[in-house]
Amino acid sequence: MNATVYLSGLGLAVPDNVIRQADAAALAEALFSDRIKGYRRLAPIFSNSGIRKRHMVQPLSWFVEPHGWAERMRAYVEGASRLFVDAATRAIRQAGLTAGDIDSVVTVSSTGFSAPSIEARVAGEMGFRPDIERVPVFGLGCAGGVSGFSIASRLAAGRPGARVLLVAIELCSLAFRLDEPTNVNLVASALFGDGAAACVLTAGEGGMASVESTGQHLFPDTLDIMGWTVDDPGLGIVLAQSLPHFVRSRIGPVIAEMLSRNGLGAADIDRFICHPGGAKVLDALEGALALGQGTLNDERQVLAEYGNMSSPTVLFVLDRAIRAGLPERSAMIAMGPGFSASCVTLKRAA
Repeated sequence: MNATVYLSGLGLAVPDNVIRQADAAALAEALFSDRIKGYRRLAPIFSNSGIRKRHMVQPLSWFVEPHGWAERMRAYVEGASRLFVDAATRAIRQAGLTAGDIDSVVTVSSTGFSAPSIEARVAGEMGFRPDIERVPVFGLGCAGGVSGFSIASRLAAGRPGARVLLVAIELCSLAFRLDEPTNVNLVASALFGDGAAACVLTAGEGGMASVESTGQHLFPDTLDIMGWTVDDPGLGIVLAQSLPHFVRSRIGPVIAEMLSRNGLGAADIDRFICHPGGAKVLDALEGALALGQGTLNDERQVLAEYGNMSSPTVLFVLDRAIRAGLPERSAMIAMGPGFSASCVTLKRAA
C-alpha cells in the first residue's frame, strides 16, 4: 500500500547577478537593432513582458561576446552546482532533516549537460549518503517543476518513511545566442532568467501539504511548439508564436481530463498554481481555466521579479502560495516541450 506523500520542505535560490529589464533592453538594442528586420516593432516586448528584473549566472557583459559549447557548459556546471547546494540546503533545513536523511534525489534540468550529473558533483559538499538513489532528468523544460514533483512523489509513495529531494535547476541565460539575430532569440532575451528550487517529499511523515494526484498529457504532432535545436555554438530556442492561442484553446479540456481521472473537477480546485511562462501565456491560462482576470497575479509577481526560469518557476509560485496560506486543495500546472502538460493536486495538511 502506498504511503501518503507530504511536501515537508521548500527552498529557492537565484544567482547574485541582477539584470534589470531596462538594461537588458538597452543591450539587445545595441546587439540586434541593425541585424533583425523590423526590430523597432519587436522591441516593446521588453517593456510589455511584465518583467522588472531577472537573475543570471553571468553578468550582462558576458553576453556581448560569443561563447561555444565548452565555455557554456563550464558555466553551467559551476552555476548549477552552486544553486543546487543553496536551494537543497534550504529545503532540507525547512523539513527538519539533514542531507544524510535523504534517500533519493531527482535533479531536473534542461539547460545544460553534466556527466557526472550535478547531484553527484555536489554529493560530498551536501553530505549525501553513498547509497543515495539518483534520478537526473533532462528534456522536460518548463514542465519540469511539476513533472519532477510528480516523479519524486511517486518515488516516495512506494516506500513508507522515504525522503526524496527534488531539485529543479535552469540556467536559461546560457543559451543566449549572439550569432542568431532572430525574432525568437530576441523574445528569449526578454523573457528568461536563471534559478533553482528544491522540495523535500516525505512518505507518511506529515508536512505543509499532501500530494493527492498527478497527471501528464502529451499532445500529438506538436514537437515544433517548444524545445531546443542543437548545433556547434550551443542550444537554440524553439518557441512558437502560436503558444498563447494553443494554451487558450487546448489546455482547459486536458486539465479537466487529468482531474477527472482522479475523481476531481475544476470546481474542486480552490487555487491553481501555474507556471508563469509569460504575460500572454498567463492571460491565456486564465481564459482556458475559466478564471477571473487577475486570478494568477501571484504568477505575474514571480514573473516580474525573476522572469521565466523554466522548470523551477512554478515552485517559486508555490512558495508564495504557501506563505499566503494554502486553501483546501490546489492544482499545480506547467507546460513544456513535447508539447506536454503536467498537473499535481495538493491538499492542505491538517
